Amino acid sequence: MLKTIEWTGQSARLLDQTRLPAQTVYVDITDEKQMWDAIKRLVVRGAPAIGIAAAFGAYLGVWKFDGDCAGLLKKLDDVCDYLATSRPTAVNLFWALQRIKRVACDIRGPQTASSPPCHMIRDIQDALLNECIAMIDEDNRVCRAIGEHGLTLFKASSDGIIHLLTHCNAGGLATAGYGTALAPIYVGKERGLRFHVYADETRPLLQGSRITAYELHENGIPVTVICDSMAATVMSQRKVDAVIVGADRIAANGDVANKIGTMGVAILARHFGIPFYVAAPMSTIDPATASGRDIPIEQRDAKEIASPPGVAVYNPAFDVTPAELVTAIVTERGVHRAPFDFSRSPSR
Repeated sequence: MLKTIEWTGQSARLLDQTRLPAQTVYVDITDEKQMWDAIKRLVVRGAPAIGIAAAFGAYLGVWKFDGDCAGLLKKLDDVCDYLATSRPTAVNLFWALQRIKRVACDIRGPQTASSPPCHMIRDIQDALLNECIAMIDEDNRVCRAIGEHGLTLFKASSDGIIHLLTHCNAGGLATAGYGTALAPIYVGKERGLRFHVYADETRPLLQGSRITAYELHENGIPVTVICDSMAATVMSQRKVDAVIVGADRIAANGDVANKIGTMGVAILARHFGIPFYVAAPMSTIDPATASGRDIPIEQRDAKEIASPPGVAVYNPAFDVTPAELVTAIVTERGVHRAPFDFSRSPSR
């Protein structure tokens, strides 16, 4: 698989997903401003990948800082606050930034007015970099576990093939390399199972046709692109055994924010009696958000949608699928079913 993000020793190297599938281009990010721009412009996208990218952005914002510990921590706070303004919906971004700040505070330790000066600047900077790299390894383990648990939900049709539909992209290119919604497919392929995936085009930025279809095809998984408006027809013709999507934030009650159009797919799946699954790491679950009504929804630039000059454009990047439409949520801990209580061990 293509690497979404890696550390080169001098930069965070990102696969520029705005150029796919026509070009495979990598960009080297060396400061927090470049990382903010990369996240905002969707050079890197997908909640887990955004989180890791933001963590590297925080490190790059302080890696050359030369001062005292108090100044470093203040600079880190400022950098994290800045990066947090890049995209509001994907909770992994905020989770990763808080994690980075905790690492710095843990290295410095508790301080009082009588504490001696801190001379651990390099130790803190090294710890931040190590934490960023650890996030990549952790993400691969987590996504592999999601794939293992998710695979238990699927059964092949009479033709011996598991037929799935997905919306937007939650594959390896939305994570550090293995994916969430597509992870069960990759695990299954390793075990000799056969799949066919319908990939919604995912307007207006076409992540389904540009990224999901490209990724699946490159990895030898048969895939068919459909316009978003064709999902109902595909389901009515019983061409799909299940739907599986990713998530950018999951509320405590199980409401799911994902790419715009996901809620419509969930409504169709319920109408046609097709299971609707969500795959995401536990870090995407936001216990501080009680329900989907409290999830901030990013509004994107009107230029992303073609319209006559002077005509207003409404362009929310995400919608919220109510928990009652979700058959199960798959995390690295297992398969969670309604009523959703993520503080407890999941049940099959």
